[in-house]
Amino acid sequence: MTAVLVDVPRQRRTLRIAETFAGTVQGEGISTGVPAAFIRFSLCNLTCRGCDTPYTWDTARFDLRAESMWCEVDDLVGWALERPEKLVVVSGGEPFLQPGLLPLVQGLRAAGRDVEIETNGTIAPVPELVSAGPWFNVSPKLSGFGCGIPESKRLVPGALRALAASGQARWKFVVQELGELDEIAELESAFGLTPICVMPEGRTPEAVLNGMQTLVKPVVERGWRLGTRLHVLLWGDERGR
Repeated sequence: MTAVLVDVPRQRRTLRIAETFAGTVQGEGISTGVPAAFIRFSLCNLTCRGCDTPYTWDTARFDLRAESMWCEVDDLVGWALERPEKLVVVSGGEPFLQPGLLPLVQGLRAAGRDVEIETNGTIAPVPELVSAGPWFNVSPKLSGFGCGIPESKRLVPGALRALAASGQARWKFVVQELGELDEIAELESAFGLTPICVMPEGRTPEAVLNGMQTLVKPVVERGWRLGTRLHVLLWGDERGR
């Protein structure tokens, strides 16, 4: 895969990428356990305290020049097609920030790959992206995870409505405190969110399992799906998993 460490892209069909990796599984959401290849974008429009990939955006702690590379769309598609996994997860960072996302998804879908885009739900997808047929794994940030970020920035009604209307959104919430379940219920009612998967924050197997044990009863009572962080249960906080 061709990659050049520069400050600006050579052309529109380039993407700022933090890393690519495969030989793993989707660790979160409805597709948990499915073999997957990952393309992780750099850059994000939020600064969440609970973020587990701060190297994609946090310039106070990381040198983004060293942590990212500019990659051609065709090279990324070629890399994914060399992998045996049918599912390609496009993560971040926030993938919707980069215009090259559209040709990347179009190329992957044209080659027969399933695509899931992990997004924080603050940006509406363009119609062409919806038409390409990816799944949107939307993870709106609740008050605990997005501590310090104004609600008006982390919850954008127009974007949430557009994603819900696409018919291709699955909703994934990271919960720190049980009180945040009421926040999810309010969003479910206001925007008609379905299906909903709720998982605990945690970067160790012990934290994830303890969180799931706390969440299981109230989540099931509300008719939602209890989620996990399978990659953390298997490999801890190891990067590239």
